[in-house]
Amino acid sequence: MTRTFKALMAATALTFVAAPAAFAQSSPTTPMQVHAMAAQPALNLSAYGEVKVAPDMATITFGVQTEAPTAQAAMADNATRMTQVFTALRRAGIAERDIQTSGLNLSAQYDYVQDQPPRLRGYQASNQVTVIINDLTKVGTTADAVVAAGVNQINGISFGLKDPKAAEDQARVLAVRALQDKARLYAQALGVELGSVRSLNEGGGYTPQPPVPMLMVRSAGYAEDASTPVAGGQLSVRIDITGTYDLGR
Repeated sequence: MTRTFKALMAATALTFVAAPAAFAQSSPTTPMQVHAMAAQPALNLSAYGEVKVAPDMATITFGVQTEAPTAQAAMADNATRMTQVFTALRRAGIAERDIQTSGLNLSAQYDYVQDQPPRLRGYQASNQVTVIINDLTKVGTTADAVVAAGVNQINGISFGLKDPKAAEDQARVLAVRALQDKARLYAQALGVELGSVRSLNEGGGYTPQPPVPMLMVRSAGYAEDASTPVAGGQLSVRIDITGTYDLGR
């Protein structure tokens, strides 16, 4: 029994001695393996594409402002004038869906004299309407028509696109081409091979213009039957992109 116990202890000792060597052989942290796990070099770039297009619609915001001694009289006068304005819009060919009330207000008006309490002068009513005009050749004549019908406030005009998708797609193509050209230039300057695109992100796109003041001036010698001149100019549609490219070693 003593010989058997000694033989068993010797075998156990050999097992513990051999285990660290076997573990060392299976370790994954050799220099070659660490180098293989290093991140592949990449190139992060940004570019944009921009196109100029002519607008095909206009939006005008105008209104009628009236004053009267009483609130009821101010609102009634305003309603009469706005009814005339809506009739003029229909005669100008503006569809009901393109007319939207954008503001309605009634406020008391006071006269202020130094060292005296405010004195009620009356009431002021205002009604604001936003109109979309899909034929740019009718912008000037439409503005003149509503002024003749009673409009005494024109707050601004903006030009836009009914469907900006075609312009946006054209800008996308230009943006990608610019990004590719820039990536090839950087790779050539670095003396490395340009790999495939790892990621691509887009920003920007068509944004409607904010309204700008529209001035209507009847100067001396201006023909009464001539419409107010309005120029739509061009709109800018821009697409911004960022991309990440793999680089060869």
